[in-house]
Amino acid sequence: MVYIYIMTMALVTYLIRMLPLTVYRKKIENRTMKSFLYYVPYTCLTAMTFPGILYSTGNIISAAAGFLVALILGFKEKSLIVVAAVSCVAVYICEAVLKMI
Repeated sequence: MVYIYIMTMALVTYLIRMLPLTVYRKKIENRTMKSFLYYVPYTCLTAMTFPGILYSTGNIISAAAGFLVALILGFKEKSLIVVAAVSCVAVYICEAVLKMI
């Protein structure tokens, strides 16, 4: 039974990737469709990582604090290493403060 599930998932995954290539052979010139396709990877990445951010720590408040710090530093165009390190420090400090309360 497991092999049927695996084959079904492989078929579905293949069809999702193959159908757009076979259906749309011309260059896409619609601005709305181009814009939609441009932002799909960012949207999928956000949808996968955001829940992981909020539930990665013991407390959702510390996770939100780390996310807020990362968001601010990201908008200030800091490097990825700086954003990750400072966000981790913010979560650590917030966890320590919450333990003392």
